[in-house]
Amino acid sequence: MMGHSHAVSGALLFAAASPHLPPVLVGRPLGPADVLMGTILCAGAALLPDLDHHDSTFAHWLGPVSRALCRLVGWISGGHRRATHSLLFVVLAGGGTWTGISCLGRGFTLGLTFCLLTLAVRALHLHPPGSGPATWVYPTGLAALGAAGLDSWLPNTPQWLPCAVALGVSAHLLGDLLTRRGIPLFWPLGRHYEIALIKRTGNRVETRFLVPLMTVATFVVLWFAAFPTITPAT
Repeated sequence: MMGHSHAVSGALLFAAASPHLPPVLVGRPLGPADVLMGTILCAGAALLPDLDHHDSTFAHWLGPVSRALCRLVGWISGGHRRATHSLLFVVLAGGGTWTGISCLGRGFTLGLTFCLLTLAVRALHLHPPGSGPATWVYPTGLAALGAAGLDSWLPNTPQWLPCAVALGVSAHLLGDLLTRRGIPLFWPLGRHYEIALIKRTGNRVETRFLVPLMTVATFVVLWFAAFPTITPAT
């Protein structure tokens, strides 16, 4: 699936799951601000598995630097759609986030927030079109402003953040599971699993049906998740 599709699916998954996350994982019921922040950051986290691809959304962030990083991750993970497209990576991403916010505190939290916001802005095309400097300067600046704005809302150790990252990665895996190439869910076992509803990335089924449907569903679900209806007293 395309980066835009992955980002929208990540936002939808967090919005839908947020009212049902176990208190043992998030520490307390999520308020409207938590749900909104988690939905946006989960959209960015849904791009993380493609760190193994030299032409991914992340690869275009910082030009040669980010492309070199993606090539390195791809080499370490065995190529595109290998280690980073597995259930093991879901565990590592969520567990790594939990370890980071627990051991490194606010600096890690804000740094990760900035990175996820940048990925979300790029994937959702919230920047000028084209391939010039504005395509990375604008998302980076907008993400920096967003992270600074969220600084007053984010606790030092937001316990829902590892859930947002794990759900974002899971949304990516679910999306690629619908494509012809499939994914190695149980890597390092080599078998790829697929439910080939999308024959080609970026085809009409994805761009004209799935993405609009998921976008509308995200806003509807987000409304009810962040602002649940209060039943009047009788």
